Amino acid sequence: MSVTSPVFSTALKGVRVHRRGKVRDMYELGDQLLMVATDRISAYDVVLDSLIPDKGAVLTQLSAFWFTRTGGIVPNHMISTDPAAYPAELQADAAMLAGRSMLVRRTRPVPIECVARGYLAGSGWREYRESGRVCGVELPAGLRESDRLPQPIFTPATKAETGHDINISEAEAGDIIGAELIARLRDLTLELYTHGAAHAEQRGIIVADTKFEFGLAANGGRDEIVLIDEALTPDSSRFWPRDRYAPGRGQASFDKQYVRDYLDEIQWNRQPPAPELPPDVVERTRNKYREAYRLLTGTALD
Repeated sequence: MSVTSPVFSTALKGVRVHRRGKVRDMYELGDQLLMVATDRISAYDVVLDSLIPDKGAVLTQLSAFWFTRTGGIVPNHMISTDPAAYPAELQADAAMLAGRSMLVRRTRPVPIECVARGYLAGSGWREYRESGRVCGVELPAGLRESDRLPQPIFTPATKAETGHDINISEAEAGDIIGAELIARLRDLTLELYTHGAAHAEQRGIIVADTKFEFGLAANGGRDEIVLIDEALTPDSSRFWPRDRYAPGRGQASFDKQYVRDYLDEIQWNRQPPAPELPPDVVERTRNKYREAYRLLTGTALD
């Protein structure tokens, strides 16, 4: 049984839409925003018509879990996940918002994706095979796919509204937002990753890599760095089951693996419209999201 009724899109009366992403609908509330995580899922940069029940609840509640744990490392934008504490104009939609929404501080987003990698996978593995580097970071020779790196590395990327983000070097990121700021974001990214990966490994999950987003907010006449968007979720991270880890090949994962496998199996051309997902693919994907939440938090999805 789903924790919340599946939601593809939201329409809150009397509240202005800030933007709609692949998964989240965001609304303007003065100096605050309301983030609503739907149950949409994308694959190969195409949003599918099929929904993954409980996905939005997992993303919201898992992010809240990490925001609470990492508040001592860096401030974050979370204000509340309780619709009863939201502004009056949102109370009519409280039932739909419960479990999948978050009231947050409004910040000026930094236009860089801050990625930490502890293992060699995905675009990092492809780049390493070509150059022996990942985003300008020189790595030892002879590493295999999925190998653990000698130490986590910071590999920023430019944020793309559509399509894939583009990996860049730290120096290139510094040219965009300033060397001092990117150095601070690098240190925060690696500290957040180290904290999250250590906790996850104790709970049976390897965090191979993850991305964070940051914003700037005025505080006492200066800009304060704030962790925004989501944190250490199956959508923003590459989660592997620790008991099945074996370097030298690709790994099982806790995210869209069943969806991608199915779409590859039917040889979809990766152009919209996307085919509808069979019920068993939807259910197995839903269960993986819920399992990641249960393992990381130690509780069932609420």
